[in-house]
Amino acid sequence: MPFLTRYSDDQSTPGIGEALRDAALRAVAPAVLLWAAIVGIGELIRGPLGGLNSENAVSRDVQKTRTPTWDDITAVWSHIGNTEIVIGVCVVAVAILWWRTRQWWVAVTPALAIALQATVFVIATTVVGRQRPTVPHLDPAPPTSSYPSGHVGASTALYVTFALLAQRIERSWLRRVLTTLFLLVPVLVAYARLYRGMHHVTDILVGAVNGLACATLAWGYLRRRTS
Repeated sequence: MPFLTRYSDDQSTPGIGEALRDAALRAVAPAVLLWAAIVGIGELIRGPLGGLNSENAVSRDVQKTRTPTWDDITAVWSHIGNTEIVIGVCVVAVAILWWRTRQWWVAVTPALAIALQATVFVIATTVVGRQRPTVPHLDPAPPTSSYPSGHVGASTALYVTFALLAQRIERSWLRRVLTTLFLLVPVLVAYARLYRGMHHVTDILVGAVNGLACATLAWGYLRRRTS
């Protein structure tokens, strides 16, 4: 599958100007369209769909399953999507990738993914301004609104990019294990944010779409001979 192996199949070094131009055309421009779509869905939810108040019933049902043990477990999962954790993990990953591969154009893909995701998320959440679920919140509410989920979006963008990078690993068993673990992380974050009353279901789903789209855009930002 050329898209998955595009940086292994073509390891030629791009110029910085070439990489910046490609990023603008192949990642930033499509992200603007992604932002417009996310805002459009958000306004549809808040307007014609009346806020989808039925989702509060889902949040209340999930609230009934809370236990002290799961409160503690989901606290850890939720924190994985915190801004400082995502940025810290990303910085370390970029540094290790740059050191191990000597390919800066590959090493920057996680940073590009979360930068795109964060930009789309911050502007969209400001425009839409959806209220959080009407259940007790187990985490401090950030200053942003509920839609879309930034925790889910950020963790999806980062760890899906890690899963794509893992396809470069030659040992098949290690590649499969790491890919599975990386893809599991945003699922755990998503459940934690729902369990802890921080987001509606649609907030989480659209956050995941945002993260997945930004990871895909970041992975494909640079033109390669195989693409």
